[in-house]
Amino acid sequence: MAKASNIATRSLDSSVDLKAGYYLISGVFGQESNANRFAAKLTGRFASTGSLQHPETKLFHVYLNRFDQGMAAIEAYNSKLQGRYRDKMWILEVKSPEQSDLHMEGSSESLVAKQAAPKKSRSNFSKGASLNNDKLMEKADLYFDKMWYAEAAEIYEMILAKGDSYYTYKVIERAADSHYFNTNMDRAFYWYDILYREYKQEMSADNLFKYAHTLKGTGKYARSKRLMRLYDRKMRSGEAKEMADMNSAMPKEVILDNILASSGSFEIKNLEVNSKYSDFAPMFHGEDRLVYASSVDSAFFKTRRYKWNNQPYLDLYVAKINKESQEVRNATKFSKQINTKYHEATVTFSPDNNTMYFTRNNYGKKLKRDRKGVNHLKIYRSTKVDGAWTEAKEVPFNSDDYSTGHPALSPDGKQLYFVSDMPGSLGKTDIFVVDVLDDGSFSEPRNLGPEINTDRREMFPFISDKKLYFSSDGHVGLGGLDVFEVSYTEEEGFLDVINVGQPINSKVDDFSFIVDEASQKGFFASNRRGGKGDDDIYSFQRPLPEEANENAIAGVVTERVTGDTMPGALVMLLDENNRKLKEMLSDEDGSFIFEDLDSTTKYVIQTVKDEYEQHEMVVSTLENERVETAIELDKLEKLITVEEGIRKLKVDMIYFDFDKSYIRKDAAESLDKLVATMKEYPSMVIKIESHTDSRGPAVYNKYLSDRRAKSTRAYLIEQGIDPKRIQSAIGYGEERLLNECDGTVKCSREKHQLNRRSEFIVVNM
Repeated sequence: MAKASNIATRSLDSSVDLKAGYYLISGVFGQESNANRFAAKLTGRFASTGSLQHPETKLFHVYLNRFDQGMAAIEAYNSKLQGRYRDKMWILEVKSPEQSDLHMEGSSESLVAKQAAPKKSRSNFSKGASLNNDKLMEKADLYFDKMWYAEAAEIYEMILAKGDSYYTYKVIERAADSHYFNTNMDRAFYWYDILYREYKQEMSADNLFKYAHTLKGTGKYARSKRLMRLYDRKMRSGEAKEMADMNSAMPKEVILDNILASSGSFEIKNLEVNSKYSDFAPMFHGEDRLVYASSVDSAFFKTRRYKWNNQPYLDLYVAKINKESQEVRNATKFSKQINTKYHEATVTFSPDNNTMYFTRNNYGKKLKRDRKGVNHLKIYRSTKVDGAWTEAKEVPFNSDDYSTGHPALSPDGKQLYFVSDMPGSLGKTDIFVVDVLDDGSFSEPRNLGPEINTDRREMFPFISDKKLYFSSDGHVGLGGLDVFEVSYTEEEGFLDVINVGQPINSKVDDFSFIVDEASQKGFFASNRRGGKGDDDIYSFQRPLPEEANENAIAGVVTERVTGDTMPGALVMLLDENNRKLKEMLSDEDGSFIFEDLDSTTKYVIQTVKDEYEQHEMVVSTLENERVETAIELDKLEKLITVEEGIRKLKVDMIYFDFDKSYIRKDAAESLDKLVATMKEYPSMVIKIESHTDSRGPAVYNKYLSDRRAKSTRAYLIEQGIDPKRIQSAIGYGEERLLNECDGTVKCSREKHQLNRRSEFIVVNM
């Protein structure tokens, strides 16, 4: 029955905490607090609302009602709970223990686990794929829920290879998502493209965003832009809340979305100095030199360098940097006092370049090992005397029982960051810091804490005057070690950890990132495809941040009489020549803002909303400041007033130039408001009365006013008003003056103009 009704269902075995039955599910959340908030909103409408936790995926399901019989659940679904719930829902069958090994396919009570198929036939795609007892599908879903996307993608591909009957919305979407989150953009595009062609109307804003991203990743930029416009419309039409719920339910996927969407607009270059072996850990030295680690002279050792193991014979090299091209050439071995027959790598220099710290194996006459046979790494310090580096000595917080390495000095040389697996570490390797005291001694090591360190590996720190950079495979990334950045302030300390994104990060290991903040030029290492060796050093230059443009016009749209805020008003930004530059709808609180504007420039803000008068105002921007405005709208019906018992349309005075009857621009704007009111009240009938001042012969003035009345009538008809709705258009000359200017007293031009007017009498509503 569920299959015939195109109802999406799933099933699971009952447990101690779950009562058997059929649950009408309305939402799924990753966090219990979000599920409780959603359920609380529904409780007022549905008394049986509750939530349950899936025993395997640990996700929280909010249900609208629970039924003992499957038919009752199907009827409730089909009736949309008697029309009280219009959003998406599906049925979860919780089987009792005696049902858990049975498939009731022959029973009318059977619920077949199938994603809802489209109502219309789509090409040759079957709507009848039954996946209820498909163990392969269960395994794929399990992997997907655990975020094992590579494994999930492989199984979804196997399912789809079975034939068209398995091409349901859910399976195609899951296959596409799995490839997307595993950064296989080509395969993700393949399945999103099929999803778009076959299930376009059902696709969510999230689907469209990912599809657009895969289009960009495959070079289809124009089509990607069209999809992003469709995505924007979806978001504006009400999916924003749904997306917010999704962000709460699957934070890691959302973070990965953001990483994939934030590719940097800069290039990276593989350095000429790279060998076919391992080259990594670059560090600035002086104005134009780069020191780095390389195993070029000992390539028969293939041990990987970023694990805590015994990779022999890495040495330090120094090379010249071309500041324009960032190419590095003429590499030679660093000081013989520093390089030994064992590992030397990851170096940092004091601000005066007279002290250096670096990583080396723990050794005396031979390698030293702990009780488990592990040779650990240690940090060593050397100073320069008379232009030569002295014999290095290890720092006091080293140990024969754990490793320390990857030193990084702060720009002022007063703090030394490093990596260790010492007692007190939160993960496999953590980043620590010590203070470098004036006498050359050190404070006790301090762990940077859980905001930086995870239960996995944090490595290769680099600290500038603005940010800490490091590599990690514990924070959400694209694969392997990714480079992360975290800003810091004296008041707040370290802020949020941010993945630096592509192209620095890739599917493999990316690490030992350094940057000159002033020029945004730097280097990092990676073992990505296309390199020359095991690990290669790459140069990069990020675009320099543009100076922030704070010029903006912001405001709130309100109703003049009540003061209520007015959401959904169309607010337009025009230049001085009335050319439209931008437009937006006011938010739920009536607010709007136009940003990135020119300094000291005049703009026109035009506001339109149904049943209200159009509002227009001139606003000038300042110098890199935000200008606040207030817009008050008048209801159109307020144009109808009663004066001395006579209903009139109250618009701005329709003034005429002396001895003229043509419609001036300001008069046209007023008449347009009258037109809008008459269209709002289609049965309204009016009569037009036109008046002149007292200058000139009375007979001529009456003739002139009649021409003006007829001119006004003609303008209204041109704007679409039925001539039958204008009962008359009569000129009264100087017979009905508004002031004392009857020719017997001297009056100003402005006073005379007050008498040159048109009035609109409401004959019938």
